[in-house]
Amino acid sequence: MIDLVEVKSEHREILWNMLQKYLYEMTNYYDDEMDEMGNYQYRYFDDYFTEPERTALLIYDDKLLAGFAMINPYSYINEHPDHVLAEFTIFPMYRKKHIGKCAAELILKTYKGRWEIKYNEKNVGARALWNKITDSYHPVKHRYSTDETVLSFLS
Repeated sequence: MIDLVEVKSEHREILWNMLQKYLYEMTNYYDDEMDEMGNYQYRYFDDYFTEPERTALLIYDDKLLAGFAMINPYSYINEHPDHVLAEFTIFPMYRKKHIGKCAAELILKTYKGRWEIKYNEKNVGARALWNKITDSYHPVKHRYSTDETVLSFLS
């Protein structure tokens, strides 16, 4: 069973550690460099603990931590969404179990409204997941950059 747990201050270190692993994985698609401490910078990280319009979620599968999602209301395409999926990952050992699909569907059912989801076209797994999950919402596809697409839709 998939559970979403809203990140609070006591989860800060867990989220930071998971975010670092995710950002490392994203270097397959983006040219982000580590800092002198071996971390990847994420300039909005602290804002998830101070701005009420930002939400971070830990994703559990039967009490096992499997991934996270970070949601905010800041549009990529100059629209006025209720929710923008800033970051989302399910870690590799859980990906073949359809946890990403179940978690994404639960997030979209829990957080109703106008959505934007951006993915890198080179990230074949993300592209397939988000196009499949959002298909029933009839998303509008926007080219955000050479390698990125934004889906906008109402859930």
